[in-house]
Amino acid sequence: MGSCVDNSRILHLCALVAHGLGVDISDLSVGASSPEWYPEKAAAIATYAVASGIHTHFGHPPNILGSQTVTDLALDGLKVLVGKVFHVEPDPEKAAEYFDQLIGDKREALGLTR
Repeated sequence: MGSCVDNSRILHLCALVAHGLGVDISDLSVGASSPEWYPEKAAAIATYAVASGIHTHFGHPPNILGSQTVTDLALDGLKVLVGKVFHVEPDPEKAAEYFDQLIGDKREALGLTR
């Protein structure tokens, strides 16, 4: 979580770490979250995170209006293209449990302890 510029810098850092480890960004034990309301700009940045291989949580469906095709692509279609989708979960405890499991599984796959 962070401002727009924070997120782009975090993704750059993830790319450097993944390269250093010889893995894909999607293999890293990281995630992104936008639990509250956000403008369309934030939805675009979150799409960049998903397309980069970062599991991304929203507290409500993304604020993408106007085209059902684009909304469907963001919510479901990216799984086919990049192997990731937005995880929409309004309950913060359930979202935290999701990330706890996700990060634990990714750490294990990288040979790190839980």
